[in-house]
Amino acid sequence: MKTILLPFLVLLLSVQLSNAQWVQSGLGGKTVNALAYMGNNLFAGASTFSNPFGTYISTDNGLNWTQTGLNTGTVISLIVNGNNIFAGTLDYGVFISTNNGTNWIQTSLNNTNVSSLVLSGNNIFAGTLNGIYVSSNNGTGWIQTSLNNRDVRSLTVNGNNVFAGTYATPIPYGVYLSTNNGTSWSQTTLNDKAVESMAINSNNIFAGTRDSGVYLSTNNGTSWSQTTLNNLYVNVLVINGNSIFAGTSPSGFYVSYNNGISWSQKNEGLGSNSVRSICILNNYMFAGTYTGGVFKRPLSELIGIQPISSEVPSQFSLSQNYPNPFNPSTIIRFNIKDSRLTTLKMFDILGRKITTLVNEKLSPGTYEVEWNASNYSSGVYYYKLVSGDYTDTKKMVLVK
Repeated sequence: MKTILLPFLVLLLSVQLSNAQWVQSGLGGKTVNALAYMGNNLFAGASTFSNPFGTYISTDNGLNWTQTGLNTGTVISLIVNGNNIFAGTLDYGVFISTNNGTNWIQTSLNNTNVSSLVLSGNNIFAGTLNGIYVSSNNGTGWIQTSLNNRDVRSLTVNGNNVFAGTYATPIPYGVYLSTNNGTSWSQTTLNDKAVESMAINSNNIFAGTRDSGVYLSTNNGTSWSQTTLNNLYVNVLVINGNSIFAGTSPSGFYVSYNNGISWSQKNEGLGSNSVRSICILNNYMFAGTYTGGVFKRPLSELIGIQPISSEVPSQFSLSQNYPNPFNPSTIIRFNIKDSRLTTLKMFDILGRKITTLVNEKLSPGTYEVEWNASNYSSGVYYYKLVSGDYTDTKKMVLVK
């Protein structure tokens, strides 16, 4: 009986792995410039060459989409703040909805192109053709900051620091930094690139440029280095745990597991679509594309988790990593007996968490995940698996 069942399971698993790819999730024919979520609801800012424009909502993980009350204007940025959804549009400024997109009100920031929106504490920053505006009262009123003569395409926040990526005119452009909530701004040394997207992971600041790929600063913008993802138009950057995702034109979707040292293209099923926006919800990655609508893919296929067997293990277990000692990458294998929320976290010798490799509900089976420690120093590290009531911790050694 076992000799019949095992080949069947292996065949089933190989079929599942070969079918790992992006699938179309709706809004076909539309360009999706922005994605955001509130609870389990996914919002998309979309446009076509003809009406309707505006914002769409999916309440079933991207299976079906309906247009919200915002049905005019090209939406190019979205953020959520509590129960409020803000939409930045081309030419019409910022709109707000307080009832899950049913109704929208145009704020006093109107008649301008709002390419980017970001939250910093109680402040909402808006990047426009005429610099940066800030609202401290949930969009009721807006004040223009001193960065008032730049086309601001991207914004990101790290503590009290606000970073702004600007377009190619007027000179100089690149990345600007404010350490006092937009009262004053200083230009960083990335000062000759049009910056379309930005993201921050701890002390690492990533800037996606118009034609030169992704740049990285590890010292708060004092200096920048170009990563190996270059010569591309990088529309969007998103960070999840130890992974950095990039949506590009015209080359689609990329991921880096080692802070931009290397990148892998993940376009299976996506074709030649340019990726304009990215969002993570319910363990799925959603990608908004140019004229192709929304695509989605299980997050586990993109963050390095690989199913090794779909055979149900008799018990939970966490194996010793291999190789061990290692430099710079190692593999961790574990068994999941039944479907539960599972986390796999890395800790330094002092017990401080340094990254999360797995954080999702997994089906029963055997899994492997790779950890690349290129940016960590030699020493002892610990990895901890938690799945339901099961917990186990093991030690590994990085030798450089």
